[in-house]
Amino acid sequence: MNFFAKSALAASLFCTMLAGSAPAYSEELPRVLILATGGTIAGVAKENSATGYDAGKIKAEDLVNAVPQISKLANCDVEQFCNIASQDMTCDLWVRLSKRVNDALTKQHYDGVVITHGSDTMEETAFFLENTVERDNPVVFVGSMRPATAISPDGPANLYYAVKIASAPESHNRGVLVTMCGNIFESRDIYKSNINSLDPYSSRYNGPVGRVDEGAVRYYSAPIYGERPYWGLPADAVLPKVDIVHAYAGYDGDSIDAAVEHGARGIVIAGVGNGNMSKECIEAVKRAVSKGVKVVRSSRVVSGFVHRNHEVSDDELGTLASYDLSPEHARILLQLLIYHLDNGPRQNYQLDLQKCFENGYFVKH
Repeated sequence: MNFFAKSALAASLFCTMLAGSAPAYSEELPRVLILATGGTIAGVAKENSATGYDAGKIKAEDLVNAVPQISKLANCDVEQFCNIASQDMTCDLWVRLSKRVNDALTKQHYDGVVITHGSDTMEETAFFLENTVERDNPVVFVGSMRPATAISPDGPANLYYAVKIASAPESHNRGVLVTMCGNIFESRDIYKSNINSLDPYSSRYNGPVGRVDEGAVRYYSAPIYGERPYWGLPADAVLPKVDIVHAYAGYDGDSIDAAVEHGARGIVIAGVGNGNMSKECIEAVKRAVSKGVKVVRSSRVVSGFVHRNHEVSDDELGTLASYDLSPEHARILLQLLIYHLDNGPRQNYQLDLQKCFENGYFVKH
């Protein structure tokens, strides 16, 4: 362990000593489960480096012990779910995490769950859980842009505020939330808009839905998307392979053929403009659809709606339109839809795939 890591752990222990012994369980406080998955918030700076660091190195207990003020917000249990950089997040880990959160909320009756996560793919994991976990009680994702051993890490304050959000009655029935730098976002339309800023996330359409500070958790409006169904995936669920293809000037569609050849069950086109594609790309889409591959047209543009049959005839091609979902979120929804089609209806309902994309989430019929 290098000097920086030792310093971080020493600081954690020092903070714990200042706070005194761990407080007794309080019936007046909510119960919150903190699940740690790694990321920058658990990162350790590389030796002789001012900016480089290794993500997912500090244990969950040390992260929480470094913020003793959390004990005044909730009775927290801490689990190390995994400890990775978020670029290494996988579909298998998504399924396991979804089951763990569902168990925590429905079987162990936690009042809320906080998940520490790397910022690079947080928007994807959060959206997956939005569609696959019970959401009456809050599930809050949080991370940091500076590693734990930085001169001025942002992780401790972010974690404190995440527990505060998860503990607040106002957060109920708001689905899966993401917080950084005091802003609160819904998971459906969030995206990482800045590589370096301590406030790295933006909303594609609605902006932050709330704000947290030392005084209170405040929401600006009622929940935007309201109640909606979700999947409860079995622990052994294997999600189908769905690839994202990025369109550009001169794109010939070869990567679509390659994706199909390598087993993709679905393809999301991050098209130009309104999900538009070159003639060569359209021909590649036709070949994919003829082989039973589900294809969704989305856009590489940050905001705006990819409407059905605008510029490209979805009726003729047999494609789906993503509407306001990002390519990354469209991929996740398509994975879940294909999984459902493969495994059959569980409650005697059928799926209108396009309606699911128009709403941006799973819709029962």
